[in-house]
Amino acid sequence: MPANLCGTWDLISNVNFEGYMIALGISRPVRKIALKLKQRKVIEQQGDQYIIKTISTVKNYTISFRVGQENGEFTQGLDNRHVKSLVTWEGNKLVCEQTGEKKNRGWAHWMEEDKLHLELYCEGEVCKQVFKKNVNE
Repeated sequence: MPANLCGTWDLISNVNFEGYMIALGISRPVRKIALKLKQRKVIEQQGDQYIIKTISTVKNYTISFRVGQENGEFTQGLDNRHVKSLVTWEGNKLVCEQTGEKKNRGWAHWMEEDKLHLELYCEGEVCKQVFKKNVNE
């Protein structure tokens, strides 16, 4: 059975976020701001639908999807591209493959002990983020 990723998670580690943003084509001024933000993830599940919210003091981003069902997504506020996303479980990892203008793009969420891990990848750049569960939850 897949891991339960639901909850509110605070970012504690963020490796190569700038490299990932460069691969996406995000401008230098926006990258400078984004690197200073403390992110929070809120993951919810309603039946077979997942909702993942990325929250910061400047910009929020929400995606919703059903595992195994391809859907169109507009990455508004990120790199503002239209992509097709397909999310599947690969063992204990929730993996998203995105097709569009950028090659080898997607992400994966999984649990290790009490930490939520997220890998974001695009065109050979990989950003590794680690989150801890919010203590107020």
